[in-house]
Amino acid sequence: MLQACLNGAREPGSHPSVPITPQELAVDASACAELGVTSFHLHPRDVVGLEVLAGPEVATSVSVVRAAVPRAEIGVTTGAWIVPDPVRRAELVRGWAGLAAGRPDFASVNVHEDGWLGVAAALRDAGIGIELGVFHVEAARTLLDVGVPDGTVRVLAEVQPGKTERDAGRLLDLLVPLGEPILLHGEDDSAWPVLDYAVSRGLDARIGLEDTLTARDGTAAVDNAHLVRLAR
Repeated sequence: MLQACLNGAREPGSHPSVPITPQELAVDASACAELGVTSFHLHPRDVVGLEVLAGPEVATSVSVVRAAVPRAEIGVTTGAWIVPDPVRRAELVRGWAGLAAGRPDFASVNVHEDGWLGVAAALRDAGIGIELGVFHVEAARTLLDVGVPDGTVRVLAEVQPGKTERDAGRLLDLLVPLGEPILLHGEDDSAWPVLDYAVSRGLDARIGLEDTLTARDGTAAVDNAHLVRLAR
């Protein structure tokens, strides 16, 4: 499975084609779906382009994208940088249960962030799948110690910028014994090498303007569909 990560925490203007509004996200999702993508990860924004976890904005982004790609799964972030208070963050996420057509299918929870278990429990209570973000070996060991929360749909193993396929291998050595589906991806200069490594290991992968702004040859990517086409 190739997931498209459409915008991430990229600031408006960081790239001419980074989608910010629900309508822009929907256009990009539709273009990627035509290339065979069936899973999308996006970061909903408010009217000024700031990332949010509030239900109305999440529901609007998800529902508009879902109308464009009705047969795809749609996921969002629960990043702690958006709402640092872990109690408030879990409250907002738990409120997603009533979003109807705007409720995401899954959401990413970063294991290294304060309050991650509470956010995971809130997603479970809301009937939303959990994508566990594991950014480094320490987070992987935390997950091994605590165990995989109920409702987890996959482990999202992320190789940070400047890291290599060897670092990805170390992370996988810890995560594979968990027995959960793994999506492996890189970021910025590690995005393309790690995508190729994920494919060589038979793992799910992802690509999009959240992870890289450049094509394989280092030139600027045109848009999300361009990146997906290169990954395909």
